[in-house]
Amino acid sequence: MIIPLASLRLSRLSFVVGAIAAATFAGRAVADPRAVVELFTSQGCSSCPSADKVLGDLSRDPSVIALSLPIDYWDYLGWKDTLADTRFSARQRAYSRMRGDREVYTPQAVVNGTVHVLGSDRVAIEDAAKSTRSNHEVMSVPVSVSQANSALTVTVAEGHGAATRGEVWVCAVAKAVPIRIGRGENRGQEVTYHNVVRRWLKVGDWTGKAGSWSIPLENVKAEGVDAAVVYVQDGNRDQPGPMLGAAMTALR
Repeated sequence: MIIPLASLRLSRLSFVVGAIAAATFAGRAVADPRAVVELFTSQGCSSCPSADKVLGDLSRDPSVIALSLPIDYWDYLGWKDTLADTRFSARQRAYSRMRGDREVYTPQAVVNGTVHVLGSDRVAIEDAAKSTRSNHEVMSVPVSVSQANSALTVTVAEGHGAATRGEVWVCAVAKAVPIRIGRGENRGQEVTYHNVVRRWLKVGDWTGKAGSWSIPLENVKAEGVDAAVVYVQDGNRDQPGPMLGAAMTALR
């Protein structure tokens, strides 16, 4: 059978478009994270190094956005955490208030903004990631972030489910920070902290409609910072709710 050249070209074009669409869909399935895991940790906590290692393992999973948020309330034990930020301690307490419990401890992992588990328990973290997805808001909003012309561009898609509003935040992170601890419960140990949040900035408010924001790179970059995480979260800083979506990019 003889096939007209125009039909052959159209067939090839359709195949290419279909292949690109399939590749894009497949890439997106991998790129869209299923969980944001926030580890509240401390250099002065003897139980934390095992959790820091678990977070390091999770940071290599492309379906998970893993963040270290070192707290400062154990500093009095003999070693001042060199990465701690009082805002992270406040965030951990805010999560506790929203859950209605008094569970503030280290190492504590908060998964998708809703469930807390022991940070060194990889199985519990995985189970929490699965269980939180029963809430149709959780990780339901596609988020992307890109870098060009000395700025980060954050794009949040329109919400089609239960999620209708949230706050957009960017975290400047250091992917790997080795620390030698000189005193306290972990004296003499060198611990590597992964995806440590070094700057934490609100980008804007998401109203359920597609939106885009531009952030000057100078507001994100700092010494040791080599990546950025963007997340959309229900509630606000003092009343954090479920994670609605997130993305991560390396910084050039």
